[in-house]
Amino acid sequence: MKIAAIDIGSNSVRLMMWADGKTLYKRLNTTRLGEGLIATGVMGSDAMRRTAAAVSEFVGAALSEGAQRIYAFATAAVRSASNTREFVSLVRDVAGVDVDVISGEEEARIGILGAIGFGDGGIIDVGGASTEITLQRGGKRIYSHSANVGTVKLYDACGRDKSALSAYIRGAIAEYGGVRANGLAVYAIGGTATTMASVSLGLQVYDPSKTDGFTITLNEAKSLADKILSLSVEQVKAMPGMEPRRADLIGGGCLLMCEVMEMLGIDRITVSEKDNLEGYVLSKLDHES
Repeated sequence: MKIAAIDIGSNSVRLMMWADGKTLYKRLNTTRLGEGLIATGVMGSDAMRRTAAAVSEFVGAALSEGAQRIYAFATAAVRSASNTREFVSLVRDVAGVDVDVISGEEEARIGILGAIGFGDGGIIDVGGASTEITLQRGGKRIYSHSANVGTVKLYDACGRDKSALSAYIRGAIAEYGGVRANGLAVYAIGGTATTMASVSLGLQVYDPSKTDGFTITLNEAKSLADKILSLSVEQVKAMPGMEPRRADLIGGGCLLMCEVMEMLGIDRITVSEKDNLEGYVLSKLDHES
């Protein structure tokens, strides 16, 4: 059975095609749905239309490839905005699919399920409007929390000012309560992590087979954040391995990753290309079986 899953994030919409227990491929369209949300509390009409059009395009692609099921879920921007119902209705009208608006707790649960299944370890998922930390030992979650901080929110609040970003991040991650990884291997999922890996590798063409499993130390992450924030956005766009549409956001995302790593007491992360898309499909299949 061929399944399509669409993740409607605060920065990007992503499509995953899945068959026979394996990911066939993923595609991405950056629509900035969460742009301006921190100031207004609502998703902008242009951003909603861009995002609904991207979902519609992905639905069409999935149907043309014979997808028998299409799932669509939305995360922090949609769940935190005051016009959630308007957006869900727009996507239903434009794309013909119902959107499952998931909680932060559910986002964390499917993130770790997709990345490491039920094995021991943890995940950091830096998104556009929220960041999830989940730790798991002996097949059980021992810690899970979604904080309302992400790359789009950071950029809207602080731009690319390093001192302002650092202060904002430290205040935002205080709600994690200083949780520690205590020896667990920690994986990083999401666009910030995969972009950090791609830039670190200097990839001319993005290659998930190379970014998946790539290890980034805390010192390397700090150096990357410093370098990115010392350059103009145009210079960042020109860096090998950079996704140009993330160029303005990635510096804040790198700083956020560093601060979370320091809090957890870890000196490295391992990037995983498997994430909440795989986790969502696995969860749906388990629920429907």
